[in-house]
Amino acid sequence: MLDEPDDGTGVRPEVLRGDLRRILLESLPAGTIRWDHKVTGVRALGGGRHELTFAHGPTVTTDLLVGADGAWSRIRPLLSNAQPRYTGITFVENYLRDADERHPAAAKAVGDGALFAVAPGKGVLAHREAGGVLHSYIALATPQEWMSGAVTAERVAAEFDGWAPELTALITDGDTAPVLRPINALPIGHRWDRVPGVTLLGDAAHLMSPFAGEGANLAMFDGSELGRAIAAHPGDVEAALTAYEQALFPRSERFAVESAANLDLMFGADAPAGLLTLLTGGERN
Repeated sequence: MLDEPDDGTGVRPEVLRGDLRRILLESLPAGTIRWDHKVTGVRALGGGRHELTFAHGPTVTTDLLVGADGAWSRIRPLLSNAQPRYTGITFVENYLRDADERHPAAAKAVGDGALFAVAPGKGVLAHREAGGVLHSYIALATPQEWMSGAVTAERVAAEFDGWAPELTALITDGDTAPVLRPINALPIGHRWDRVPGVTLLGDAAHLMSPFAGEGANLAMFDGSELGRAIAAHPGDVEAALTAYEQALFPRSERFAVESAANLDLMFGADAPAGLLTLLTGGERN
């Protein structure tokens, strides 16, 4: 894991989300995506057809409905009563720009890749992005009530009193206001019975914590596999959806299990020993 090459031959290449989004959007014919269509309601019409209502008024009737609408999906209730639950960990997201010139100590600590400084119930996670940007996630095991008050950099930094200044700088010296990211997850092994004309992909299907590093990867793979299944069953959408979901469920469960286990490794009672074990391929005691 630590020796993964960065010359393009590795199995875990990385790309900025914004760049990837632009590449994918530019590959589509004009008009494929219709913006400003917030779904406010959906109902089954029978025979695998569904009616979507949008915030600005119009409705659309579908023969195939794919819920790719994230953690708080409006499509998921057609298939499942499951709701995301708080994992107990909240991220506070932050950016330091022109880091090598303006924040040299923090930039040196992060280096050219990523930094993980973790302890039981908390951590400073950061990685370098293009253009001298340090992107950090400050992790705290905290009740949801903690997030109800004003969350300032000073309030977050108080949780890391005594930590090295090059690490706390990733909290206090941000160029953006702190953004709360409570980490939620669907139940491990989330699945549903086949419902005609509708399915899910990505976080709508298998929201998990980010500690397997597979959320966006799975969403894209889901979309690819759904397309392959439809192409393999021309004229038979139900056969395509059945085949897609039969592969989706065990695939997503495997990574959800890994993600939950890694969350415990990162912030559990023996942190950072668990993380070191993960990174070095050893065995936990």
